[in-house]
Amino acid sequence: MGAGVATTTSPVSAAPAVRMQAGAPSDRVRIAIMGVNSRGAQLAQAFLNSPGCAITTICDVDARAGAKTAQAIAKAGGAAPQVIADVRKVLTLPEVDALVISAPDHWHAPAAMLALQAAKHVYVEKPCSHNPREGELLVQVAARSGRVVQMGNQRRSWPNVQRAIAMVHEGHIGTVYAARTWYANSRATIGKGKTVPVPEWLDFDLWQGPAPRRPYLDNLVHYEWHWRQHWGTGEAANNGTHMFDLARWGLRVEHPTRVTSSGGRYQFDDDWEFPDTQVITLEYPGKKLITWESMSANGFQPHGRGVGVTFHGDQGSLLIDGDGYTVYDLKGKMIDEVKPDAGSAVSQVGPAVRLDALHTTNFLEVIRGKGTLTSPIDGGHTSTLMAHLGNIAWKTGHVLTCDPATGRVQNDADATALWSRTYEPGWEPSA
Repeated sequence: MGAGVATTTSPVSAAPAVRMQAGAPSDRVRIAIMGVNSRGAQLAQAFLNSPGCAITTICDVDARAGAKTAQAIAKAGGAAPQVIADVRKVLTLPEVDALVISAPDHWHAPAAMLALQAAKHVYVEKPCSHNPREGELLVQVAARSGRVVQMGNQRRSWPNVQRAIAMVHEGHIGTVYAARTWYANSRATIGKGKTVPVPEWLDFDLWQGPAPRRPYLDNLVHYEWHWRQHWGTGEAANNGTHMFDLARWGLRVEHPTRVTSSGGRYQFDDDWEFPDTQVITLEYPGKKLITWESMSANGFQPHGRGVGVTFHGDQGSLLIDGDGYTVYDLKGKMIDEVKPDAGSAVSQVGPAVRLDALHTTNFLEVIRGKGTLTSPIDGGHTSTLMAHLGNIAWKTGHVLTCDPATGRVQNDADATALWSRTYEPGWEPSA
């Protein structure tokens, strides 16, 4: 998969008769959404609520999911987008200006690079890569493409989160030196999969795409691939990427100098290949520390929140809770609180559509030449890399020493061997 990417801006012209908000035809951005079984279906709703957007194409290897989402869009807007299984065909279409990627993790960076090669803009869900090398290549290809590339760490666009981070930066809790992040859930066992025939509604060859071919298992599609190293990236990249990103943003750090991780699959004996219980620590220049704690199989919630980040300074602490935040003094007394906006509750597959639409609208506005991306891909890669480094430290059992300029692991052959992966022949990404 080469990277000969054009450098001109793709046209944003009149869209077919599908759902769109008011606006001049020349401002309408026509999008295709790849992967709509779960998160992608919610992203479709967010884009429907983004001014001047037209969803022209749905791309999914699950014929049922593609048809269901197309029908939902038709019900909302009066006309159905076309449904195509193969993203490579989608990227040849002149009626597609941008590709939204919500397929499994092993598809994120390869599909994004294919889209950039086809002169499309890209919105890619977190994590933006399956492994560190993919992220590095994606950043290189994006920089040459002249296209807009946004990662789906949508909290960067939430107003109350932006205010909370500004308070951290403005010194409201003094000099900040640490951030603690976590995620808690009561995920059930995924059992031990059996090789079974591929369902008739699924193109499993296309589902695997860049990944070397493996047999179809009855506990893989649609969600449990997250916990298989061949296709997924574990809880650290699944939910951790969001919190790593907030922590890095608040502490104003880039790459760590030292990374450690411990944990394992403690709750169940099954096919889950990542930790369900994990602690990752990342140390940064200037005496700054970020920790991540995952309890995927135990729903006890730190601070009464299933997911969150706390910043710790020499004058107090600040907790970000969804789209709200709380400020504490050094003794733990609450001194300020901003509750989440009404209607910002989260669903089982992600934040509410209203909040998602702030991020998708930012993406579309930058395509039109207005404003600045809240989550450009270079920063998205840096935050995703934090999860990859934590997983590499866990897999090797090593303390990783990293170059703070690049994030690359130094003097560790075992860790360096995990920097990339093997690919199905013909699908190898390159810059």
